[in-house]
Formats: sequence, structure tokens, C-alpha cells
Amino acid sequence: MLGFGVPEQVFAFLLVFARLGSMLMLLPALGDTSIPPRVRLSLGLVISFIAYALVHNTLPAMPTGVFPMFGLVFGEIVIGLFIGGAARLLMSALHVAGTVIAYNTGLAAAQAFDPAQGTQSAIFSSFLTVLGVTLIFATDLHHLMIAAMYDSYQVFPPGFVPEVGDFAAMAMRTVADSFRLGVQMASPFLVYGLVFNVGLGLVARLMPQLQVFFIAMPINILMGYGILILSLGAMMAWFLHHVEAVVSMFLI
Repeated sequence: MLGFGVPEQVFAFLLVFARLGSMLMLLPALGDTSIPPRVRLSLGLVISFIAYALVHNTLPAMPTGVFPMFGLVFGEIVIGLFIGGAARLLMSALHVAGTVIAYNTGLAAAQAFDPAQGTQSAIFSSFLTVLGVTLIFATDLHHLMIAAMYDSYQVFPPGFVPEVGDFAAMAMRTVADSFRLGVQMASPFLVYGLVFNVGLGLVARLMPQLQVFFIAMPINILMGYGILILSLGAMMAWFLHHVEAVVSMFLI
């Protein structure tokens, strides 16, 4: 158990901040690059102070050696990065869905800044990412992420060294699930793109003199926006359900 000296208290707070700060850097919505670093740092310190008051009795005593002390801090950083990275991979589902939608509607060349990826992405990817972050806050799912920060001390006690194989397997499963979710969200556009392009090819073969590309391009964009309007609600509801299911894995 933790002692009550000042060095022990400072070290205990460092352990809490190492886990929660590294987790907060990667959490969707809370750790996006669009949020200023000072705001994220301040939020991490505030959450760490609150969490420290709740979990300080479960923290290990401060080691006497430098290397055991470094090992504890490094282990907390790894656990925080793992949990935050698993939640961050959820946002890649929106990126995959937006990219598939953009390619099937002929708007793949239209680029915009994606705050979740930190780079230029297809305009549909940026739109879905911003919408996903907005809905996370609107539905209070960020409260679930903050609760997962506290419950992580029951799932992964301080000083506990998790199996590398289990971490790797869960990371691979999360990546696969995110890719599958993105494809499922964009499935109406995959069906539409297949039917539209097959029909376009038949028209081009039957009427070679017709400038199919110039006629089909605005129709393709218009139809794409129409399908997006009809399916957007179901897409985002499915995404939020998946976010809740993944974050709930780290809750007690």
C-alpha cells in the first residue's frame, strides 16, 4: 500500500497521470488534434487529481530503485496507450466508411481536413468524423470513456503486467472490427455503386456516341447525397452502438 510521505504522494500522482494522460491523448473526441494541447493537458491533470483521490489506496508503494520505478511508470503508460488506442481505432471506422462512400459517389478527389486523422481525407470521411465526435458528446458517451478511465484500475491493477499476446490479439480484433464496421456502414453505397456502374457500362456499350461520363457524374453525386440522407441516421446509430460496446469492455 502507498505511504503518506510527500515523495510517495507525488510518485502516486505521477502513476495516475501517466496512465490517464496517455489514455486521454488517444481517446476519440477528448483527444482529437482539434482540441488545443493546453486544454487536453489541463483536462488530463483535472481528471488525474480526481482519480487519484479515488484510487490512491490501491496504488503500489514507491520502489526504492530507479529501474523498478521506471518500470511502474512505463507499464502505466503502456496500459493507457492500449486503452486509448482501442477507443481511437473506433474512429477509423468512420474514415473507412467515408472513403468508400466518396469513391462510390465520385467525390474521392474532394479533400478536407480530418481532425481525427490529423491529415487531409475525403470530404465524406471528414464529415462523418466530425459528426461522430458531435454525437459522442451529444449522447454523453464521453462520460462512459471517463468512467472507463477509473474502472481501468480494476481491470488492470497498477503494477500488473498484461500478456503481450493478449494485447496484440485484442488490437488485431479491434482493427478488424473497425474495418468491418466501416464497410457495413457504407454497404448501401457499395450496392449502389455496383448497380450504377454496371448500368453505366451497359449504356456505354449500347450507345457509344453518348458522352456517358458527363451525364453520369452529376447523377452519381446527386444519388449519392440522396442515399446519404436516407441512411445517415442508421449509420451513426450503428456506430454509436459499437462505440458503447467497445468502451464497455473496460467497465466493471
